[in-house]
Amino acid sequence: LGEKHPNTAMSYGNIGNVYSNLGDYDKALEYFSKALEIFKEVLGEKHPDTAMSYNNIGVVYDNLGDYDKALEFENKALEIIKDVLGEKHPNTAGSYNNIGTVYNNLGDYDKALEYYFKALEIRKAVLGEKHRDTAGSYNNIGIVYGNSGNHTKALEYFIKALKICKQVLGESHPYTQHTLQNIAIVKRMLEESQGKREE
Repeated sequence: LGEKHPNTAMSYGNIGNVYSNLGDYDKALEYFSKALEIFKEVLGEKHPDTAMSYNNIGVVYDNLGDYDKALEFENKALEIIKDVLGEKHPNTAGSYNNIGTVYNNLGDYDKALEYYFKALEIRKAVLGEKHRDTAGSYNNIGIVYGNSGNHTKALEYFIKALKICKQVLGESHPYTQHTLQNIAIVKRMLEESQGKREE
């Protein structure tokens, strides 16, 4: 099919994903950038696959701790996705979610919550309450509340996530187990803070 073909770009993207999972972020960026250039040339800027490439690069920069770059690429992805697929779409929710993650990593918890709540609202509207991505949003919101020291709120959202995980994925699923771990950590934090208050 040649170099300049969407399938070739997709293959570069897949290789980029593997390098990203391996933690080889320089190689991941190299392959994601190749994918992005082809998608931009062949499909144009305003295309979901181009947005996906911007998103992939943004996630790598987030993993590298280069949060300004991460936000730059994630915001480009969001802009395209909203333009092409509209506000009420799972991919748009995914973009809001990724931006929320960057802000959480930056320690800007108000901004993180703003974006995570946008993702949650779309996921509830489009995918429904009983969906693993909706549970993911509840979990992420719980993490931010936990990071900001609001353990009561964190517990509230982790419990919402757990309820969905149990129904949709089952007790033994890694994601359910992960949510149970989050709940255990927050409960311990709450007990410790109550113990300090009693002293």
